[in-house]
Amino acid sequence: MSLRQLLLRLSGYLRASGPPYQQWRCSRSLDTISSVGSWRGRSSRCPTHWNQVVSEAEKIVGYPASFMSLRCLLSDELSNIAMQVRKLVGTQHPLLTTARGLVHDSRHNLQLRGLVVLLISKAAGPSTGNSSCENYNMVSGIYPSQRSLAEITELIHTALLVHRGIVNLSELQSSDGPLKDMQFGNKIAILSGDFLLANACNGLALLQNTKVVELLASALMDLVQGVYRENSASTKESCITNDIGMPTWKEQTFLSHCALLAKSCQAAMELAKHGAEVQDMAFQYGKHMAMSHKINSDLQPFIKDKSSNSKTFNLNSAPVVLHREFLGRDLWIKEIGEAQEKGRLNYTKLRETIKAGKGVTSAIDLCRYHGNKALEALESFPPSEARSALENIVFAVTRFS
Repeated sequence: MSLRQLLLRLSGYLRASGPPYQQWRCSRSLDTISSVGSWRGRSSRCPTHWNQVVSEAEKIVGYPASFMSLRCLLSDELSNIAMQVRKLVGTQHPLLTTARGLVHDSRHNLQLRGLVVLLISKAAGPSTGNSSCENYNMVSGIYPSQRSLAEITELIHTALLVHRGIVNLSELQSSDGPLKDMQFGNKIAILSGDFLLANACNGLALLQNTKVVELLASALMDLVQGVYRENSASTKESCITNDIGMPTWKEQTFLSHCALLAKSCQAAMELAKHGAEVQDMAFQYGKHMAMSHKINSDLQPFIKDKSSNSKTFNLNSAPVVLHREFLGRDLWIKEIGEAQEKGRLNYTKLRETIKAGKGVTSAIDLCRYHGNKALEALESFPPSEARSALENIVFAVTRFS
């Protein structure tokens, strides 16, 4: 299957999935942990506030990650689309939220993946066996091809975010906005997401590296599989009654949230002609850091008293899956029944019930476990500012106090 065919198939799956918007969506996969070991982070010695960590990392790579996709986003095609998006102002279409996040998202930083690719490129440096004259083209210790790869990674991730913002029209409420506006928003989301994926495809071809193309193509295939599995378990009934355990959660989380970053980090090492061992360590860092980041995101509704996401949460997020696994299927269904009010689920009541169990603390332990694994992978890289920045990112996503 060609990369272009793969992109088209991924686009089709994302459109068919409907959004996380007003849906009972199921999550992905992780092994249960019998022992997480001691936490390796020393947060008192390094910046842990997310904005500070990102700001310092951007200075190290000499590249503002918040503008990583700027060339594509300011193209004539997307500029015209942006003009049309203004028609959605006043509605609750999630494309508006995604558009705002492309400009500024201080909490989750939509450009995190590209920033990590740049940092690990700088941390590894040029290969000792690479005497190519291309070394003279390095800027801040990073090859131009690696910067292009970081942009491609962000384009793919941004396209996914845009496509995931397609509204399920059958679940609209009157407060969401007129039906015709929401339909229009869906069309814009499809067009802009497809445009970003097409640009990512062209960018990969320009790198002229077969292995890198293969790595990113396999990451896209992982995304296809992950989205397909989400769609297969996205109904309200299946999210409540299915027996998704942590091994399944871990597998699906890797496919949908970790594979792209892990394989992009590996591809960055390939572009610098590093050997298999260095490539594997880069892959391991990307995989485990992305896993920690996802679990951190899943935990937010349960650890913040005042959160915009405190009323609803994913019924297959890490804390919920762990809670359900501790309880067993029968007790979980009983808790769901007790949280029902007039045929609707009272998320606030269910959230308090879950917080009283072991799911939240176990998810925090799991987040730190993957943080430790990411730090272990970094030990293979020489000490540097870039390596410290990668460590600080781990500290930031595994800090909960």
